[in-house]
Amino acid sequence: MKGKLFGVGIGPGDPELLTLKAVRIIREASVIAVPGKKKEDTVAYQITVQAVPEIAEKECMEIYMPMTKEKKALEESHEKAAQQVAEMLERGYDVAFLTLGDSSVYSTYLYIHERIRAMGYETEIVSGIPSFCAVAARLNMGLVEKAQPLHVIPASYQIEEALKLPGTKVLMKAGKKMREVKEMLMGLEADTVMIENCGMEGERVFQSAAEIPEDAGYYSLIIVKEKE
Repeated sequence: MKGKLFGVGIGPGDPELLTLKAVRIIREASVIAVPGKKKEDTVAYQITVQAVPEIAEKECMEIYMPMTKEKKALEESHEKAAQQVAEMLERGYDVAFLTLGDSSVYSTYLYIHERIRAMGYETEIVSGIPSFCAVAARLNMGLVEKAQPLHVIPASYQIEEALKLPGTKVLMKAGKKMREVKEMLMGLEADTVMIENCGMEGERVFQSAAEIPEDAGYYSLIIVKEKE
């Protein structure tokens, strides 16, 4: 009998935000997969092992996923990762692939998921708490009310038009574009907040666009709300 692949969302950083289902799937899976060269260095593993310490004794697949937009390199890495996972599934092992936040939101896991499904293996996405929901809760604020729309925007791409949309904007993955993003936000008539490393060690909160550091880390999320 062939194994099954689970894309397990583990939430944004606080180990207490893993769902009961995520914990059960992780405990039951024969193999844990993490996105990185060494499990102990991956953020997903560091978070999960605090909630499910027994994964330290499980077989772990370390899957390298380069941080690049170069299409050929990405295709090759995704294909190699899918083959690694497929080998385990073919041997009858269930694999729990740990992914930050929710597995369906800008998740590298999805590239593996699509390839594994195309190969004919069984897959399942296990929802996790999205980072922007956790950030709003951490800031003790709502994201949207009444008829307000919510826009989730990948900030490392062109975002000028997206920032003109009505309602609340969530900016994710600004990365090296943080300086440009900050400049655009300072030109808006809006309330802007940012959290770096929400729920993790080194968490920092910035209460305005002007406070945002241009060298903010990868795990930074910005919420932009229209002034009331």
